[in-house]
Amino acid sequence: MPLSRSRLAALCLSTVLIPICAMSATATKHTAEAPDDPAYMWDLSDLYKTADAWTAERDKIQAEAAKLDQYKGTLGKSSGDMLAALNAYSHVRKESARLGTYASLKADENVKISVNQERQQSAQALETFISAKVAWLAPEIIALGADKVHAFEKQSPELTKRFGFFLHNTLRAAPHTLGEEAEGVLAEVSNVTNQPDNIYSQLANGELPFPTITLSDGQKVRLDQAAYTEYRQSLNRDDRKKVFDAYWPTFSAYQGTLGATLTTQVLSEVFEAKVRHFPNALAAATFNDNMPETVYRTLVSEANKNLPVLYRYLKLRKKALGITDSLQYYDMYPPIFDLPNPPKYSVADSKHIALDVTSAYGPEYTGLLKKGFSGRWMNLFPHEGKANGAYMNPGAYDVHPYLLFNNHDDYESLSTFVHEWGHAVHSLLADQAQPFETSNYSTFIAETASIGNEMMLNDYMVAHAKTKAEKLYFLGQGLELIRATFFRQTMFAEFQLALHEEVEKGGTLSGQRMTDIYCGMLKKYYGEAEGIMKVDPKYCVEWAFIPHFYYGFYVYQYATSMAGAAQFVDAIEHEGKPASKRFIDMLKAGGSDYPYDLYKKAGIDMATPVPYEALAARMNRIMDQIEALEKK
Repeated sequence: MPLSRSRLAALCLSTVLIPICAMSATATKHTAEAPDDPAYMWDLSDLYKTADAWTAERDKIQAEAAKLDQYKGTLGKSSGDMLAALNAYSHVRKESARLGTYASLKADENVKISVNQERQQSAQALETFISAKVAWLAPEIIALGADKVHAFEKQSPELTKRFGFFLHNTLRAAPHTLGEEAEGVLAEVSNVTNQPDNIYSQLANGELPFPTITLSDGQKVRLDQAAYTEYRQSLNRDDRKKVFDAYWPTFSAYQGTLGATLTTQVLSEVFEAKVRHFPNALAAATFNDNMPETVYRTLVSEANKNLPVLYRYLKLRKKALGITDSLQYYDMYPPIFDLPNPPKYSVADSKHIALDVTSAYGPEYTGLLKKGFSGRWMNLFPHEGKANGAYMNPGAYDVHPYLLFNNHDDYESLSTFVHEWGHAVHSLLADQAQPFETSNYSTFIAETASIGNEMMLNDYMVAHAKTKAEKLYFLGQGLELIRATFFRQTMFAEFQLALHEEVEKGGTLSGQRMTDIYCGMLKKYYGEAEGIMKVDPKYCVEWAFIPHFYYGFYVYQYATSMAGAAQFVDAIEHEGKPASKRFIDMLKAGGSDYPYDLYKKAGIDMATPVPYEALAARMNRIMDQIEALEKK
């Protein structure tokens, strides 16, 4: 997922920076290439030559931000005065985002280095300071009224081109915009409401006392988050159970603390929704994108309607794994079809395959991908203290995106590679086509750019498989992509909505209450009542493992984007260039329009069942292929 640049593309009700992530953590294990090779480490000197240079720039931007309130009361004088004020604000925001990018990347290199964590806090504090200094901006624009604002836009083409969408969005937000004093208070409060995510990250990535276990082959493994993600995929079922049984008690022991942290996150989102006069937190969360709530609720209802498709997959998985008793939750992660010697993919292989897979988008896309590969934009290998997971950070508009993940030379790494580079090229396309103010695209669009790449990769690998066993392996990976990205993320979205609705109706939350709610979700999605899977209650603390619950109502966009990607991939396969052009045009649009409308311009309505039906049809097609191969 991309990191929000806090740009002027939409009225910023929050300035929390969020990277664009792949929804899987990655594990530490041996790789063919040396992880300490500088070629596989990002070069942050493209942002700032030294940490001291960062500090100097931070001080400079803070001083500029301190002067932003001098523009207060000037917006209504003339179109030139309005342009001058917004230009000053935009410059500070752009440079602050670049500062935040460096601070975030340095912090994630090693979460145990306190000076880097402090720098990240300083960057977040600067964002809060800027927001407080322009608390008057939205109320003043709204007070001018639409007629005067539109008159200024007619007088100044630059004002319209760079700030027209921001001005429209600000006027649209009038019912939810408070007075200057209240806006200033909320801006200051954001420095506090950012903390639940920081606390979770510090605890989960750096301080939880993870256990050490001995596997069936005698290997001793310390089950931190990355190792858990690796060893839960073990082909040995007893080892999988041992991993689950040892890992989840660690989170259970801190269930109360993690519950309090997540409750604070939920309460802060419900609080802001109330003070901004939204009917609920979901309405507040979807407002900036002008997203109909029906999209979220249609997603949940369509996923529930298509649970029989998921159950078909779970039955197929049980049969393929040779399980004769009940399918268990720890059976979800090994490949459904094993290859004794699965293909290995070096970084060079991943680059070559990514270029082949995305060639359907045309030469412009290929050129940008090659440009990215030629630079040191990636932090590729795991090391002690490195932040978990994978993401692309596009926060430096004038520089280039940066990517973090952990390569293991396997198919999952390859899939993550094409996913994150889908985000990176999206950023490059938007940055080239749009001014800074309208380049910041919505996550709702972003994930289609990356998940579509993963789908096309899977089709490519199936088509190029050398044996029946390889073909089955990749088909199984395609099924798991849909299970993990659509059904699992929708389950997360349903869980997240349940937490907020519990508070909004006057209820209370705790770690145990969250575990109970999550357990009900697991049992429904994995078909316990239908006899599909038995869910052990001690695994229901899994909610505490998911960092994305601290990003607001974020996870639903993985699932909606996958449905949109399924419809796009089908269209590109059947139509060719016309469909590819619609797709690239949508990416180039950046944040120049609302994401739901951009989808509709590209021929997809995410508030209808059609995209979700396309995804369910894709899943059934893959299972049909598997069954046909097994009959041969």
